[in-house]
Amino acid sequence: MAEYHIIMRISSLFALFLAFAAPVLAEGLPELGDTAQLALTPQMERRVGESIMLDIRQHDPAFDDDPEATEYLNVLGNRLVSNSQDARQDFEFFLEKDPMLNAFALPGGYIGVNTGTIVNAQSESELAAVLAHEIAHVTQHHMARMASNDGKLSTAALAAMVVAILARNSQAGSAAAAIGQAGAITAQIGFTREYEREADRIGFQTLEKSGFDVRAMPSFFERLQKAGRLYENNAPAYLRTHPVTTERIADAQNRIQGLPYKQVPDSLYFQLVRAKLRAGQGTPSDALAQLQSDLREKKYSNETAARYGLATALLRAQQPDRAAAELDPLLKTVAHPMLAGLAARIKQAKGDTKGALGVLQQALVRYPNNRALNYACIEALQQLGQNHDAVALLDEQLKNYPRDARLYALQAKGYASLGKRLLQHQAQAEAYVLQGSLPAAIEQLQLAQKSGDGDFYQLSSVDARLRDLRRRLAQEMKEKKENKGLLQSEGIRPLTLP
Repeated sequence: MAEYHIIMRISSLFALFLAFAAPVLAEGLPELGDTAQLALTPQMERRVGESIMLDIRQHDPAFDDDPEATEYLNVLGNRLVSNSQDARQDFEFFLEKDPMLNAFALPGGYIGVNTGTIVNAQSESELAAVLAHEIAHVTQHHMARMASNDGKLSTAALAAMVVAILARNSQAGSAAAAIGQAGAITAQIGFTREYEREADRIGFQTLEKSGFDVRAMPSFFERLQKAGRLYENNAPAYLRTHPVTTERIADAQNRIQGLPYKQVPDSLYFQLVRAKLRAGQGTPSDALAQLQSDLREKKYSNETAARYGLATALLRAQQPDRAAAELDPLLKTVAHPMLAGLAARIKQAKGDTKGALGVLQQALVRYPNNRALNYACIEALQQLGQNHDAVALLDEQLKNYPRDARLYALQAKGYASLGKRLLQHQAQAEAYVLQGSLPAAIEQLQLAQKSGDGDFYQLSSVDARLRDLRRRLAQEMKEKKENKGLLQSEGIRPLTLP
């Protein structure tokens, strides 16, 4: 049922997205690369993307907010964005906890990547090739251009196509197909392949400018195509949402002709994240057995990452002493925030919160802006009752990351421990806003008004924010009502899943 709710909510959002589309253009689809005639502005695309992301964070059980893996994904992604066709575009890269190999782009710069994509990537350049392709979908405004092509696709068909991109299993895929008409969906498949080719071409350029191995793109395609032939019923999801054709492979191979060979080593960051995600797959005992076997048989490309993965699996299997014994030699020879983070988690598991805090504070001297370390440090300070220090660190972090819901939730917890009720409810309200729950945020601000411990300026701030959120909620309710009518007019009806 979770997939059903996500599908219907996202379908509604895209119906609203398409409602902004211009009248049918006589010439139909704009020339690839030409966005001058788009009816949808980048601001509209961003708004739609934000709405979808709020839904994903609230309702998608696969959404994975692991801070270390997410931060790595955004470091890698932003390196590519800086060399893309629109380096000014804001992007956010997020994880989906799913072993299937898949990635997808949403309007406005949101790019989702399955954990299975990272685990199965045979090099960092392969992962970069996937991200570069998705970045191109965004910078070329492919969603907006499809919305402008009313003469070829109906609103219902486009909504079905977008839901299909987000669907991760056969049940969700069947539901997506039920939304639109089969003929229209068949028509849009060929249409989207044009965009796939354009994303390949521009993604290739981004990959090359960013210093990655461009040969990773055709080799990745060939491996996907082979997997599709071998496992027709369980082929990578990427093949369903990004069809890999012989033509696309040939195009990618042609682009590398004449280019000098360039060996690009994987970063340790990539290897550590990949090892951590592998350690989190399956049951703790299965993951531990697999990683131990890989080390014994030397089936790894980086021994440090392999041993880090084993230590992570040992901790997951509730064996902190063995995890510490595996990690300690690495700490003496390698410096990396993920190693420090694991060392702190091991000490926490052994009941040594003070020791964990010491590890984190020492690591933050070297990596002051690492979000995962800061989250862990704040939580350790709160556990030890050092709430004033925790609040000070939170204030510093919120200046750098003002749209971080986790920081606001931690701030609310800290203020609660200090007995500052108005500030507690105000911080919790901001966390709810960023998580997409305006009614809950409004309720928190109402509690802040009644807290009785705020000064004039704090109460004025709460009152102003409350008026703003009430206006936003009223607008959302109006759009939801209009949405419902639009969906009905397009023949999109509620689905009944078995």
